[in-house]
Amino acid sequence: MLRRALFSRRTLAYVSGTAVVAAGGGYFYLNSGPAYPPSTKETRRPPPPWTPPSRESMLDALRASAQMQGDATYPEEFDLLIVGGGATGAGVAVDAASRGLKVALVERDDFSSGTSSKSTKLVHGGVRYLQKAVMELDYEQYKLVREALHERRIFLQTAPYLSAMLPIMLPIYKYWQVPYYWAGCKMYDVLAGKENMESSYLMSRGKALETFPMLKGDGLVGALVYYDGQHNDSRMNIALIMTAVQQGAIVANHVEVTTLHKDTAGSGKLYGARIKDNLTGKEWDVRAKGIVNATGPFADALLTMDNPAHTPIVQPSAGIHITLPNYYSPRTMGLLDPATSDGRVIFFLPWQGNTIAGTTDTPSAVETEPRASEEEIRWVLEEVRRYLSPDIKVRRGDVLSAWSGLRPLVRNPNAASTEGLVRNHMIHVSDSGLLTIAGGKWTTYRAMAEETVDKAVEVFGLQPRSKCVTESLRLVGSDGWSRNMFIGLIQRFGLETEVAKHLSDNYGDRAWTVCALAHPTGMAWPLHGVRLSPGYPFIEAEVRYAVRHEYAQNAVDVIARRCRLSFLNAQAALIALPRVVEIMAEELKWTRARKDAEIAKATSFLASMGLPPGAIMSTRTEPRGLLERAESAFGFGAAASERRRRAAPEMVYSRAQFEAGEVEALQEAFASRVRGASQERMQHQQAFELIKALPGYEGIKIKDYDYVLEDAGIRKSQDVGFDEFVEICAELREVLFSSVSTAPRKSERLSIPVEKSGGGV
Repeated sequence: MLRRALFSRRTLAYVSGTAVVAAGGGYFYLNSGPAYPPSTKETRRPPPPWTPPSRESMLDALRASAQMQGDATYPEEFDLLIVGGGATGAGVAVDAASRGLKVALVERDDFSSGTSSKSTKLVHGGVRYLQKAVMELDYEQYKLVREALHERRIFLQTAPYLSAMLPIMLPIYKYWQVPYYWAGCKMYDVLAGKENMESSYLMSRGKALETFPMLKGDGLVGALVYYDGQHNDSRMNIALIMTAVQQGAIVANHVEVTTLHKDTAGSGKLYGARIKDNLTGKEWDVRAKGIVNATGPFADALLTMDNPAHTPIVQPSAGIHITLPNYYSPRTMGLLDPATSDGRVIFFLPWQGNTIAGTTDTPSAVETEPRASEEEIRWVLEEVRRYLSPDIKVRRGDVLSAWSGLRPLVRNPNAASTEGLVRNHMIHVSDSGLLTIAGGKWTTYRAMAEETVDKAVEVFGLQPRSKCVTESLRLVGSDGWSRNMFIGLIQRFGLETEVAKHLSDNYGDRAWTVCALAHPTGMAWPLHGVRLSPGYPFIEAEVRYAVRHEYAQNAVDVIARRCRLSFLNAQAALIALPRVVEIMAEELKWTRARKDAEIAKATSFLASMGLPPGAIMSTRTEPRGLLERAESAFGFGAAASERRRRAAPEMVYSRAQFEAGEVEALQEAFASRVRGASQERMQHQQAFELIKALPGYEGIKIKDYDYVLEDAGIRKSQDVGFDEFVEICAELREVLFSSVSTAPRKSERLSIPVEKSGGGV
């Protein structure tokens, strides 16, 4: 009987089915993850050289489009004039040019100078969209997740050197959240299907603390890890621009549209625009069959230029991010807080060797250089503090940079006034034929561009030579790149490993060209690659490459978008600025006046990137020559003045809590009061009086002192030793010189809705 049951058809069917499912699951698991390009003998050699056309030749092509021939035709007329050089505009340019259309793109500032360089740096499907789709049975949200997951895979394949998968940890502090988060992330994996990166998984409390030792352990149940993508946003934007150029597009940064030309006597349709080169002030006309408005948060400005009666459709909000030192997170694991103190979502991610944290959501006006408010910076720090171990002091001085980007949430002008904001992106064609693409996010830029060009072909009657090919079109720098390419750079040019990896991961196979521009260091090792800043892998050759090959026109273009030094450390960018300007002056033949103007402009820009108040530019790191060495040694002259001790308020924004020599001064003051005592300790009242007598601490009150004792955990002790005394002084400095209260004003702070969040949990 048992033998018959074991070998029955039903049992065999069950066993066969289970084996097939297990084999299929095993095959799926073993083949999951991003598909990296294969390493070959060819990839260890430099790719064929390619030098893009000069900016001057691009401007000449723009002028030629409006030149009429004898038969009243415009042979150089463009099919499309794209206004805006961010992710959307660059994506449209790549799509249209790769279809064989004649494309021009102009950008008022620099490519990726707006929101496209100030994102959270994630390439994600949107776990939070999925949550809303399930909870509200919303099919539109479900479609958004499916589209974004598909685009995420394409993103990582078309620019593999600029993007990579990143595990993101969800710390769990309540047992009931374990099945809830597990089910949601598993559904996320299933929706991705064969395009999934890696499967999400649970992590025990011990493993979570081993992986992320900075995490708060009190009450931690465990963690769930899921995978999404991460990229270098402005470098990705530049890669798109250069790919469009390679496909035949005409592009020009720092060129502004001042007027739209309309056939007022006939059809009323647009046929071109008046543009202005903001570097020279020269103006001329450009002719095109269709105009695409891809200006992001500034879309209303062009729509109003087209129709003065236009009703604004953009409702911008500002989201800030801060950059912290790399010891705040592991190098290969991000963290996500799905429910902050006021309902917002915050990411805590390793990026380019540092850690970025954000974001917020605050109503904002549309401006070219939005700034992160001190209140928002301190809110992010408070949220970071909630998730980190109590032995980590989260200081304002650890904020290396802070930036604000505008989210362009849009309302469809064709919808009824009672309808809400669009969830993803919106394509609108005005009566005059102005095609506007607005909204969306970085992950879906390619799909947005495809829809936009499809619409342009339909509306403007264009004749492309092929359909969309961007699903398989690899961006500039991808063809000859492999993950081991950096080893060849080290062996050929004698670079530091950190520098070689940086160049490989940010330039792809173009890194060979960057290295060819590198000057010798004059040291035994490394042989090439003079750094712009000692703590970061950016080298001087990148500045020359940016000018010659990537249309960088001013210092901000370099420190903000070509290399990311201003986003990683505003103070380091300020110190490197004079050398950046010197190199650009050599390349572009700048005058002394132009160099001074560039330094002033870049310094002003760095103020919008969280440059600490009172920061000074240090252009000389050590005394040169016998006279300067003598002045430095004896403490007088210019060499000594450059090493002035910073005031106490400035140290609040410093990585170190005290200036050099200041701890020794505190030790001397402390020792003078406890001299002769049996133990080197003093009562709290004595400590308070001593601190109040110190220079810079005259304004402290006893309530400030009591608050610091409570915060430092030493209130119960009857007296303090020198170590506690130093900690109290450091904490009092934070309290005294905070420019705003750390208490959040909840009335002005919004919970980020799913439509604005970009799809985080």
